[in-house]
Amino acid sequence: MAARVQDVVIVGAGPTGLALAAELRRLGVNALLFEKESYVATTSRATVVHARTLEVLEPLGVSQRLIDNGLILHKGNLREGGEIKATISFDDLPTAYSFALVCTQDRTESVLTQRLQELGGAVTRCIDVTSLAHTPESVTLTYTAAGVLVQDIAARWVVGCDGLHSNVRQAAGIAFEGGEYEESFILADVEMDWPLGAEAMELFLHAAGLSLVVPLPGGRYRIIATLDNAPKHPTIADCQRILDERTIPGAVVHTVHWSSRYRIQHRVARKLRQGRILIAGDAAHVHSPAGGQGMNTGVQDAVTLAAALHQAITTGDESGIAKWETERLKIARSVVNTTDMITKVATTSSPVLQTIREVVLGLVGHVPALGHAVARRLSEIDNR
Repeated sequence: MAARVQDVVIVGAGPTGLALAAELRRLGVNALLFEKESYVATTSRATVVHARTLEVLEPLGVSQRLIDNGLILHKGNLREGGEIKATISFDDLPTAYSFALVCTQDRTESVLTQRLQELGGAVTRCIDVTSLAHTPESVTLTYTAAGVLVQDIAARWVVGCDGLHSNVRQAAGIAFEGGEYEESFILADVEMDWPLGAEAMELFLHAAGLSLVVPLPGGRYRIIATLDNAPKHPTIADCQRILDERTIPGAVVHTVHWSSRYRIQHRVARKLRQGRILIAGDAAHVHSPAGGQGMNTGVQDAVTLAAALHQAITTGDESGIAKWETERLKIARSVVNTTDMITKVATTSSPVLQTIREVVLGLVGHVPALGHAVARRLSEIDNR
């Protein structure tokens, strides 16, 4: 029998886990936050914070802090070569945050960590959860601390925010349904001469693959591109070759500060709750980076879950958790379906689908209502 009982134990201190821990603290719920890694990640990873995420983070008091740490962009262009096929503008969104905020994941995590500490919380690192045993009243976690000490802790609720390969999800026996794309993707944060400047996100459609260039705070740029066989750590030469082949003349890469290769999956958990075990963020849903919605959906999972957990812990009423699960699964499936469609159409080599793509881009580019609908979908404000 575990000696200690906590209200909530959160596993995983990425943006989802940090947002959940901080919001629970704000609501007066004591939550422990465990993280397997010993260090704070300093790489950029996810980059875009959308309007709906800034809205749900307002009560926590971090929205303006994120804006202060980021770069505001008002539009994204969809191009073939140098020709703009469509422009998606965020200016007319019905929100106080009518823009896309580029704030890299390390900065987002730093802001959330600072707020958690201000509220009396902390991240407990080097904790590797090895097993879970649950009863109708609680969950007992067995874990190693710094790889050595085996301990148990009991909690009324455990939330897995531990990513794609979630130990919590697997221990709960929750199916993770979906598949994997054939293409691999590269990410690279670079310093470069970029003729289009830092005013917009630029998405390029090309027969060789999809490429996206996003301005970052501090004068750097993020390059995302699909490749059949991407190198593990793309170099200056790799990035330059992609820009030369797929984008516009005049781009010159000088430095690669960070780069990575990964394969994208599109999966949604069959359910978000097993007894008193819950999952959120990438532990519950993963998808293509098209639209930059992954981190955003996870943070929104977290903030809305905090309110439901607070209700359950303070009143015993778990109906909010059931409602949360239903709503967040619906949103996750919608996001996965949308990003899957965008990715397949954008990367297709099928002449038929390419023709359809041309027609759709033409409509989006010339029918304001369609462009506005795309902006609303990307910003996630319809998830209110």
